[in-house]
Amino acid sequence: MELLKHECGVAMIRLRKPLEYYKEKYGTWMYGLNKLYLLMEKQHNRGQEGAGMACVKLDMPAGTEFMFRERAEGSGAISELFNTAHSQIARLPVDKRDDAAYAKEHAAFAGEIYMGHLRYSTTGKSGLSYVHPFMRRHNYLTNNLLLCGNFNLTNVDEVFEMIVRQGQHPRHYADTFIILEQIGHRLDREVDSLYDKAQKEYVPKDEVKDYIQRNIRVENVLKECSPVWDGGYVICGITGSGESFALRDPWGIRPAFYYIDDEIIVLASERPVIQTALAVETESVKELQPGESLIVSQNGDYRVVRILPALNRKACSFERIYFSRGSDRDIYKERKALGNKLVPDILKSIDYDIAHSVFSYIPNTAEVAFFGMVHGLNAYLNNVKSEAIRKNEGRLTPEFLSDLLSTSVRTEKVAIKDIKLRTFISEGNSRNELAAHVYDISYGSLRAGEDNLVIIDDSIVRGTTLKQSIIRILARLNPKKIVIVSSAPQIRYPDFYGIDMPSLEEFIAFKAAVALLHENGMENILHEVYEKSKSQQNQPKEWIVNYVKEIYKPFTAKQISQKMEQLLTPSDVKCPVEILYQSVEGLHEACPDHSGDWYFTGDYPTPGGNKLVNFAYIRYYEKFILGK
Repeated sequence: MELLKHECGVAMIRLRKPLEYYKEKYGTWMYGLNKLYLLMEKQHNRGQEGAGMACVKLDMPAGTEFMFRERAEGSGAISELFNTAHSQIARLPVDKRDDAAYAKEHAAFAGEIYMGHLRYSTTGKSGLSYVHPFMRRHNYLTNNLLLCGNFNLTNVDEVFEMIVRQGQHPRHYADTFIILEQIGHRLDREVDSLYDKAQKEYVPKDEVKDYIQRNIRVENVLKECSPVWDGGYVICGITGSGESFALRDPWGIRPAFYYIDDEIIVLASERPVIQTALAVETESVKELQPGESLIVSQNGDYRVVRILPALNRKACSFERIYFSRGSDRDIYKERKALGNKLVPDILKSIDYDIAHSVFSYIPNTAEVAFFGMVHGLNAYLNNVKSEAIRKNEGRLTPEFLSDLLSTSVRTEKVAIKDIKLRTFISEGNSRNELAAHVYDISYGSLRAGEDNLVIIDDSIVRGTTLKQSIIRILARLNPKKIVIVSSAPQIRYPDFYGIDMPSLEEFIAFKAAVALLHENGMENILHEVYEKSKSQQNQPKEWIVNYVKEIYKPFTAKQISQKMEQLLTPSDVKCPVEILYQSVEGLHEACPDHSGDWYFTGDYPTPGGNKLVNFAYIRYYEKFILGK
């Protein structure tokens, strides 16, 4: 019910034929540009703060531009980018617009290699200068670099200090700037090495450039740079001479998929967007494995190279629950399974009274889990009916069968979001009062005082919208009981790998655990966790332990949920409210290949995660307990 900011999305395209080929086969040389638009638009769910696109043209003569970039801010950034590109094309002479060779010479985004990026800021910094792709200019073709990514490094400080010791002078203290400088520096060294080799092999001076472009190995650059990176990432790059790459982190935290045929090479953050854009089957789209890089040479040849050893796979489970598009074949099945696994707890909560219960979902991203929940409820109801028929064999009157078969799972569209109201929300009490009306209800969708109301959500993070809006609005229907069901487990810890999570103290699960400590006279645990965290503050990140877990340890998940119910139920709501959460075990059963569960367990896959949660708790304790 509360939107989290997503991690970013990436898209890369490499055309493997001349532009004239696509004009002849598809009727337009803009085939690659059009596919980039589709890939970005289909991933708009991953970033609406800004977007950027870039193009590199191959084999351009000296004295002509070969690398282009456009960036824009806001939710309409994608349209703005492509309007800019097409306005440039529209300025071509009418009789030349379909001429691929002329367009390549005169139109900015008529080229063979494209890069697209959608951004949500996760580092607290925003503005056009922080929108990807980033660009590094150089007077030598191969040394130019475009870079974008879906990533967040937890050890920016270490990487920054390392490249400063090497004599570099980064202009900004942000992970993308720093990685750009680090990769750019190693790219320079790789080119210098090839230049020296060409000299030793007596390559004629006018052939040295081609020699370097034929022999450069981007994997050498990535193998030098990436071992110091701690975090989740898919980092994409294009050199000025046309080499391109995408590298996935060794834990597989952030996702990447690719498709290759003899016409095109495509990479994106999500599989179904490639399927839709290119009309290909699921099996044709491959997943880039942890620690691997897809590298495309200037001539269009490709290779998948292991850059880093694959570590304990911790692919992000939140991708499956919430962020990625539910149209992916496997994600659709997993989200249904998440809803299905909640059925036993739901039945207990409503005392197995399906006849007097209405089931619905909020928001729309919970719809697939809702289908899974309904499927499980129907399966239970079918078993009940089968058992009733078996027990009454020989006494099956038409009236009995009619009553039995008329019992069904009642589903309704109970809550409707009124987006228009959001533009009027201001601050303080006024904001809270207006927030209570962001959702509206379907009056008459249940029998007042008789029916339970079960609402499934994909995640409950802060609980603010529940308290200020959802529960109070649902209570207007006068249900016998409100049951809020989360298809995700309790979110207890921040993410540090590219998803913009709230601060530790904003999580409703954390608030509930702290409240329980106070109620049970166990406030000393808060201080002990602070002292332990403080004592390891200056230790290497590899030594740091996540002691925040000790705040939750004295209590069961059920006790924490019950405290949340108290904290989130408005005082003027008279019907009982119960909150049910997915278990961590249920999550793993539903999403077996995505075991990254640090949001729920605090088991961060990298040392940097422990380092940052340690810092987050110290900041919380000093600000809210010590009042510093």
